Amino acid sequence: MSLEERYQILRSVAEECIQEDELRNLLAHKSEPIAYDGFEPSGRMHIAQGVMKTINVNKMTSAGCRVKIWIADWFAMLNNKMGGDLKKIETVGRYMIEIWRAAGMNLDNGKVEFLWSSKEINSKADEYWPRVMDIAQKNNLKRIIRCSQIMGRSEQEDLTAAQIFYPCMQCADIFFLKADICQLGMDQRKVNVLAREYCDDIKKKNKPIILSHHMLPGLQQGQEKMSKSDVSSSVFMEDEEAEVNLKIKKAYCPPNVVEGNPCMEYVKYLILPWFNEFIVERSEKNGGNKTFKSFEELAADYESGELHPADLKSALSKALNKILEPVRSHFKNDKIAKQLLQTVKNYRVSR
Repeated sequence: MSLEERYQILRSVAEECIQEDELRNLLAHKSEPIAYDGFEPSGRMHIAQGVMKTINVNKMTSAGCRVKIWIADWFAMLNNKMGGDLKKIETVGRYMIEIWRAAGMNLDNGKVEFLWSSKEINSKADEYWPRVMDIAQKNNLKRIIRCSQIMGRSEQEDLTAAQIFYPCMQCADIFFLKADICQLGMDQRKVNVLAREYCDDIKKKNKPIILSHHMLPGLQQGQEKMSKSDVSSSVFMEDEEAEVNLKIKKAYCPPNVVEGNPCMEYVKYLILPWFNEFIVERSEKNGGNKTFKSFEELAADYESGELHPADLKSALSKALNKILEPVRSHFKNDKIAKQLLQTVKNYRVSR
């Protein structure tokens, strides 16, 4: 694979890249860059986290990256997820790994590594904590509080001291994991930029490159982001076929409107990257079957009224269920996975 092909694959992961010239230079000089991604184990997994992460990780490994997935159990505890219960958080983390395995994340090539933050930090405490303290010393409180968005919090909220400590730790993670690339959502952008600014403070030449992926909206009108606490806002990775169909049927999907339409976004960021096409089946009197190979083609038909919302929703439900069927099957037939899911479903999601 040529350098340009590798670059285009990695660039396709991100809505924003900081900086493109640095990414090209990295690929020219390093055959196996280290890409870092992370997540808080905080309840059932929705399709943005399940399907999009599978797509993005597989793209990164195909382009030659080694991917370190940071299971941020201590961070979930600091952020009071699962009531701050570390045992529950660990169970959720194991459940999530089972989902990605079943969904088709390529874990057999040795290029993807899951790392538990609590274990890694404890094993190299003398390396980790001095970095955290140095980042804290080099930034004022106002700058750190501006990063509170990374926890799903606003600057106006009554933050605990633990939640103020969190951004310093997440910034330190990037250096601790020796990451060349930070591949996280747009909601994590502020702390990744903080890491680049910290490089200026310590005179580090090679800054981490930021690949920030798009954030899928919730299914209801005005929901900028999916919510685990609102089950109607998103499709979960082990939802039954009927649940998926009902959620998509009730989803906000204004006719002739592409911008801000969650059903169109699902097709753009999940279905087309997964299948490289979007198949709409309909009667001859409604235009007959049609296969879309690009989002631009789909958007043109939808805006013009050639594609009706009901036909879009029906095709979207069918495609989503095709992606999710191996996950459902795994959690029904594998005893360990089945028990993990039941345990996680019984947990109360805490904000």
